[in-house]
Amino acid sequence: MPDQISGLFSPFLRRRRLAASAAWLGSGPVLDVGCGTGALAHLVHPENYVGIDTDEDSLIEARRSHPEHRFEDAAAFLARPRDRAFDTVIALAVIEHVPEPAAWLGRLAPLLAEDGRVVLTTPHPLFRRVHECGAMLGLFSREAMHEHETLLNFRQLRDTADKAGLEIVHYRRFLCGANQLFILRRRRTGVRAT
Repeated sequence: MPDQISGLFSPFLRRRRLAASAAWLGSGPVLDVGCGTGALAHLVHPENYVGIDTDEDSLIEARRSHPEHRFEDAAAFLARPRDRAFDTVIALAVIEHVPEPAAWLGRLAPLLAEDGRVVLTTPHPLFRRVHECGAMLGLFSREAMHEHETLLNFRQLRDTADKAGLEIVHYRRFLCGANQLFILRRRRTGVRAT
């Protein structure tokens, strides 16, 4: 998926996602999943940052814009043995684009350090029609709208995270409730969400 900033309000929406999640980055190693052109990179020291994406054009632009940071092809990175654990695995506006969210989260969970967290943002499903209409008018990314697989509400994401061995430790809605921030961690041994 290419970095999708087409649409009049898309750059604003990206800035709001970054602002909503920035406090959860911490100071340790960060894996930026679906990094696009590296908009998050400037918030993380280069030695603590790895950005991965499936779109080569976005990675080329990210490397050009942030030459000190590390950017890699997502499939190649995830196929290799891990060279480090991450305090934060962050995926802003990504989970709604994957066909199997539980399996996708299940691939991210082992990348976490012992007390690490997964930081996600995703549109709220109640605003699907608003997003679709806005995309058709050129206000939001048409490409992103067409690539949406599933929009998850709190309960659905909680159940999805549970299947991946994760639990929600923080949740809030932002952008007038149209978007959601989820902070996940590995589920504590013996404790299962209900």
